[in-house]
Amino acid sequence: MASEEEDGVTRRRKRKPSTSTGPYVLRPLVEDVPLSAEEDAADIQITCVELWVTDKSERAEENLYIGTSAAEILHFVSFPPDPSEDPAKPTFILASRLQPVYTQSSTTGHASPGVKQITILSKVNKACVLCNGTLTFYTLPELSPAFNNTKVSNCSWVGGTDLNVGGNKDENAEVIMICLKSRIRIVRVGEEPRPLKTIEYPGCLISARRDGFACVADAHSYALLDIDRQQKVLLFPISSLDEAAGSAAGGQAEDISSNVGTAVGRRPFPAQHTTDATADARGHGRSTSLGTFVGTLGSRQQSPGSRSRSRSGLEAAQASKAAAPRLEARSPLRSGSRMTSPGRQSGNVEKPLPVPPEEAVADAEISQAPPPQASVKSLALLRPHITSLMPTEFLLTTGTTPDEPGVGIFVNMEGDVVRGTLEFSQYPDAVVVDGVVGEVASDSNNFEPDAEGYVLATITRPGDTGTQYAIEIQRWDVDAGGTKDWLVVANDISTNTSSETAPEGVGKTTPKINLGLRATSTSVSIAFPEVGEKLQSKRLVLPVHRVDKVNASGEHPHFINQEAETRSTSSQQDSKRNKEEEDFARRLGGMTCHIVVWSGSRIWWAVRNPLIMKFDAAIDQALKSSTAFDRSRVIAIVNSIRGQEARTETEFLSLSYIRQKVSFVLFADLVTNQSGGSLPSGADLRITEGLLMEGAVDPRLILTMVPLLRREIVEGSTGIWVHAGLIHVAQRYWSEVPGLSSKEEESAKAVDGEILGLIKRYLTAWRQRKGFGSIADETEVFQTVDAALLHLLLHQDRKSPRVTKSPSSTRAELYSVVDHSVDCFDRAVVLLEQYNRLYVLSRLYQSRKMVAKVLDTWRRIIEGDPDDGGELTDGENEVRRYLIKIKDSALVENYGIWLAKRHPAFGIQVFTDDSSRVKFKPSQVVELLKKQAPEAVKFYLEHLVFGKKNVQYANELIAYYLDNVLQVLNSSEDARATLSQSYETYRALSPPKPTYRQFIRDNAISESWWHDRIRLLELLGGSHGVGFSYDVPSILSRIEPFEQDLVPESIILDGRQGRHQEALRLLTHGLGDYHTAINYCLLGGASIFHPTSGPVPAESIPSQHEQATLFRSLLSEFLRIDDASDRVERTSELLDRFGAWFDVRTVLSLIPDSWSVDLISGFLVSAFRRLVHERSEAMVTKALCGAENLKINADLIGNHQALGPQIETGDQVQ
Repeated sequence: MASEEEDGVTRRRKRKPSTSTGPYVLRPLVEDVPLSAEEDAADIQITCVELWVTDKSERAEENLYIGTSAAEILHFVSFPPDPSEDPAKPTFILASRLQPVYTQSSTTGHASPGVKQITILSKVNKACVLCNGTLTFYTLPELSPAFNNTKVSNCSWVGGTDLNVGGNKDENAEVIMICLKSRIRIVRVGEEPRPLKTIEYPGCLISARRDGFACVADAHSYALLDIDRQQKVLLFPISSLDEAAGSAAGGQAEDISSNVGTAVGRRPFPAQHTTDATADARGHGRSTSLGTFVGTLGSRQQSPGSRSRSRSGLEAAQASKAAAPRLEARSPLRSGSRMTSPGRQSGNVEKPLPVPPEEAVADAEISQAPPPQASVKSLALLRPHITSLMPTEFLLTTGTTPDEPGVGIFVNMEGDVVRGTLEFSQYPDAVVVDGVVGEVASDSNNFEPDAEGYVLATITRPGDTGTQYAIEIQRWDVDAGGTKDWLVVANDISTNTSSETAPEGVGKTTPKINLGLRATSTSVSIAFPEVGEKLQSKRLVLPVHRVDKVNASGEHPHFINQEAETRSTSSQQDSKRNKEEEDFARRLGGMTCHIVVWSGSRIWWAVRNPLIMKFDAAIDQALKSSTAFDRSRVIAIVNSIRGQEARTETEFLSLSYIRQKVSFVLFADLVTNQSGGSLPSGADLRITEGLLMEGAVDPRLILTMVPLLRREIVEGSTGIWVHAGLIHVAQRYWSEVPGLSSKEEESAKAVDGEILGLIKRYLTAWRQRKGFGSIADETEVFQTVDAALLHLLLHQDRKSPRVTKSPSSTRAELYSVVDHSVDCFDRAVVLLEQYNRLYVLSRLYQSRKMVAKVLDTWRRIIEGDPDDGGELTDGENEVRRYLIKIKDSALVENYGIWLAKRHPAFGIQVFTDDSSRVKFKPSQVVELLKKQAPEAVKFYLEHLVFGKKNVQYANELIAYYLDNVLQVLNSSEDARATLSQSYETYRALSPPKPTYRQFIRDNAISESWWHDRIRLLELLGGSHGVGFSYDVPSILSRIEPFEQDLVPESIILDGRQGRHQEALRLLTHGLGDYHTAINYCLLGGASIFHPTSGPVPAESIPSQHEQATLFRSLLSEFLRIDDASDRVERTSELLDRFGAWFDVRTVLSLIPDSWSVDLISGFLVSAFRRLVHERSEAMVTKALCGAENLKINADLIGNHQALGPQIETGDQVQ
């Protein structure tokens, strides 16, 4: 496109994705070249292009030189790239227009005026410009005249620099070949040009040199020159129709020194060189001054041999004109320019052009080929092409006519044909070779070593819309089986044609397409931003969001269900990563290029199509095919790179990318075909599986194609980053896979059967890669792999039998996965929970030695949580055995208590089993059971007290009951109200009523503390015998805050302490249990609340006096009953039933005076009867005592008499 400035040209253009699968593509170099300073430039064409790079400390400056048919050289200089552009490309601006000096006489008869050649001599910073037959020298880069405006007239070609790298030992000079009308001059260009040798070879049109050997051509044939020996061997004619040239070719070697040539042997080029004086004189006969060089170079003197050859060549051309009609071109000719660039599409011209190339005009004038001996036929002169592929080989072209196929022949340094031949669809207008095999590069452009070798040629061919002007590309280093690629250059014939006058005897004036191809002297690096765009990693935005769930720890894992706000928190991190990837991508995709293509006013680079671009385009073409997807075509792509070793970082990434994309595409095709009802073949499954293993694509990308497993993809905090090129193809397939938004059951049906088996094997193989350091995002990748594999196995195991003697293969695989641990532990827990596979979950926990989780899972199964596998049968016994084997005292404690809660008698075996590895003290077990399994405390304490005969734990049993009751009363007002209500209800009962103990048993509530209280009353009341004792003060101190609520307990404890008056008061007024109060007096208050069976031990019954004392106290309490009728009734009943224990006087003193005698008449009658009885009994007793006294006195007197008297004298008795 034209610059805003008049003479500025940029090469910025909107980049379109390349879809070429060929080895070369075109990249814009300069667009809309201002071919003329005037407005009308329709007849001006580009004739040659050259590039020279100036190495500077900061950057390399590119200098582009464009020669035109208007005899001008346009000098463009690269401008620093715009940093804002991506990728940044240098801009070329027109620096100057140069009109090379030329001699008018040199242009006489020339059909193609203008700049024919620009030859760069990089070692000396000089340029040789051939314009209108005149050679001039200029200093680089500004093209200022050199060597005092030296010019050489009648020049047809300049070049012949040594193509061997390092072949020229002189670092400060270049040796070139200047082809004049009658001879070739070998000139050393350094500080000044100095001729070295003169070779008698007239009419030379082209040359290529390797050390001391050069391959040259005139208008008719090719020849091989030994420059040092000054010998020549004619090879073969350019056109096989040229009989005269054909008869002279392949003959004996000729001497081409300044003397007359002499025939020598056929093999003239041995390694040793001539050392005679004549040869030495020729080898060193050169001028040492610039004046001498100019005079010699400009001289028109010719040797006899050269004169005759020059004349004969001109006569031949004239004879062709006179003797035969002009040869009409049967097909249009390609470009007449000779520029290097294997490009793509240039001019699309449909107008026929003349057969002879533009150089044929000059060739006809200066050709010195020998005249034909027979009648001369009119023939089209073919342009000779010489290129050198290797240090020992040249490639030459031959043919018949311009519109017939051409042949490329390989010739070695001895003139022998080697290798096979190349076939061109049409005789080429320009030929360029690219690529080299061997240690030495094929030209000064220093091709990359081991690069594929290609030959590029400009030809015409029929197209869909007319004649196409294209570049034919084929391999020269391998046998490609005739396979060719094409670069078609679109063009406009109205603006890119020229009319030239054909030389006499060649043809009439026809329009000629300006399609040029040339190899520049300097290679540059061409950026392929598309490569970086495909290879750079981008964050994969997954197609679905999972239902929000938490992991086993109650935390939210980084699954693909991350909400928008979660992603927004990582936007800054993503931006940083994207910037890093963009910077990394800029380093990728650079391709070395040295071939230019031009057409009209546009110039392109013909650059190697990067490996990734070529194969990626082939894959995309297969995907976009209107017919069915050709799997074999895609498989062939990956087979073509199998075993290929990467030489650069870009190639390494490209090969990896291609393998990944091919494997993904083939797998996605299987999935979409199955969803459409097509079943995959076994071969397709095996090939796809193998390529998936080989491709090493991130398995998370593969799983996006499986609706059942999509939800197992773990992104992590940084997300999933894959090649951007893979994202585009993945998004294309996502829309074709069903089950994206459906329920899990429907998603499972979308991909099933053999494909799920393939995925299972693929994921299993990926699990074996754990620990490989080369895997990016290793944690998230293997979390995804394990989760997906587990999910898949659970899905397949749904139909397995619940309980079998030997598990199925799927279930065995499932056990193997969980037994060897998984990285996605949290997700595995969720999946196993979703599929109700609790036993498998316990195995997962066991694999990580999570004993607590194992027991908890078994507990859930036992307690009724669904377990679809049904593997755990005798669960409680398994738990008991497991607890006996483990050493974790806390777990034994917790789950022993849990078992005790479920089955107290069974659960306490965990604590009582002598084989258990964890031992507990009885006091510790009691404490644990009190807190967590109160119902089992009794069983355990009874085991100790009754089973082990250890009465010392009876107090523990009492304490357990007391703890439970007090805890409830302390925390529950309702419980205290219940007790209070029970007292009121009981007191409201009318006699006769049961005892309070019987009342609370008959009216027990469904609360554990209520039953514990009943048991407590039994223990406190002495149910374990007279010898049983407990810590009364301690218990009393504990229940003291609740003495209004625990009245029976207070009564028992008061009785235990001898506080009978207080106990009777509580029985009378607190409870209203008069029957128990009477029993208290009879039994002494120790065993009033325990159930009695059999006679009461006599030692536990108080004495009569004690009982009388207790009854006297009870009478006092009865007399204080608030209800008068109840008071009278209870007092009367007490006195009537137990009057014997009362003293009448005491009773009368206590009875109120207001009471009628009738109220206590029963007591009084019985009392008086008892008094009379006692009095009578006392009188009888007194009489009996008096008689007994008389009897004793009589017995005493009788004894005295029997003994007689005794005499006491001093201390002696006689």
